[in-house]
Amino acid sequence: MFAILAAIAIMFGLSLARVPVVFALVIGAVSGGLLAGLGLQGTLDAFNNGLGGGAKIALAYGILGAFALALARSGLPDLLAYKLIRTLTGSSNTKVQNRVKYLIYFTVVLAAVFSQNLIPVHIAFIPVLIPPLLNVFNHLNLDRRAVACLLTFGLVATYMFVPVGFGAIFLNDILAHNINTFGAPYGFAIQNEDIPAAMFIPVFGMFIGLLIALFVSYRKPRHYKDVQLERTQSISSKLNANTAEPTLQAPQIAKFTLWMAVFAIIATLAVQLYSDSMILAGLVGVAILSCAGIFKWKEADDVIITGMRMMALIGFIMIAAQGFAAVIEATNQVPALVEASVQWIGDSKGLAAFLMLLIGLLITLGIGSSFSTVPILAIIYVPLCLQFGFSPAATIAIIGTAAALGDAGSPASDSTLGPTSGLNMDGQHDHMKDSVVPTFIHFNIPLMIFGWIAAMVL
Repeated sequence: MFAILAAIAIMFGLSLARVPVVFALVIGAVSGGLLAGLGLQGTLDAFNNGLGGGAKIALAYGILGAFALALARSGLPDLLAYKLIRTLTGSSNTKVQNRVKYLIYFTVVLAAVFSQNLIPVHIAFIPVLIPPLLNVFNHLNLDRRAVACLLTFGLVATYMFVPVGFGAIFLNDILAHNINTFGAPYGFAIQNEDIPAAMFIPVFGMFIGLLIALFVSYRKPRHYKDVQLERTQSISSKLNANTAEPTLQAPQIAKFTLWMAVFAIIATLAVQLYSDSMILAGLVGVAILSCAGIFKWKEADDVIITGMRMMALIGFIMIAAQGFAAVIEATNQVPALVEASVQWIGDSKGLAAFLMLLIGLLITLGIGSSFSTVPILAIIYVPLCLQFGFSPAATIAIIGTAAALGDAGSPASDSTLGPTSGLNMDGQHDHMKDSVVPTFIHFNIPLMIFGWIAAMVL
């Protein structure tokens, strides 16, 4: 039992100390294996045997990164940004301030949702869409903390609830797979179709937190300076933000290119739904864009490799997390830890659910990735949930929420780093104060409350 606790503590402490998460997972796994008496070779064998469990997920991420970059080459993101800017700048006057503000809110959250599910480009859309809009935000005196909450909600809530795109990876390939893997020795199994219903209550809690952020916490105007941005984006270069009526020039995109980009998106979604494979879907999308001439054949290697490199770190973390979980399982101390936890907690299901959610929050804050947290938690939480008599739906809600907790409020999470990358383009949006703290308060606290409610009522 001590070996498991020590492994998790070492991994968590190193992550908080800003040691690369992959190294923290490896060091934690080796430490736990040695303390459990596995020996160095036995520990490494267990770790290596577990690596294969994350290979599928890592490959899916890499291919989706390639698809995202290839799609960006089509100019479609630029066109979407242009359309939005033209709409907003054409309507930004005193009489329609609120209408424009809510249009911005809707557009930003919709783009974030689509980036996770419909057009799986993850956070790659933020540096394209947000910087050109900063001066529009300034003109409307929008609090950028509200925009950060919108982006984070769209990035996190949808993969927790909608089993498409990255949601399919989190809910089906990671959550369901790990629960069924570690539940098999106990005769415990869940179905993929049962997961969204179990996750509804926690996600609803996030929605409540979003409403509080928009209409209570960050409702008042906040003033920013108009800063001339470095002209790195094609849309930004066409926007004269220092004039009362900015002038825009539409991106020059051939109709064939535009229609092929749209077709690639539809084909990717269709293949994903039909085959339940993000790998095959991403490959189809890249192939269509390549055959359509979106990028030159001699540039194919550069586009694909750069796109895969963009998602590579997440993939490596997921692979290492599976190895960490395999070492924990090889110690054979999980049953002892579960028994000790039951004796310490007693018969209180409510206290058990609260502690499991709290531990999940701490681990995810350290790692920065809910996707990588699931294997670490599932190996302990599945038998613990069974011991306390939680239903399959409650088990899904506990593990899924415990993994997602901390994603929104972690300094190292894509869900906070992504919004900051766009909102701080002019140096007026602090990562910790304006992204991490607001998302932690408005999403992690509701997730704790509603995740606990889900565990008790399901």
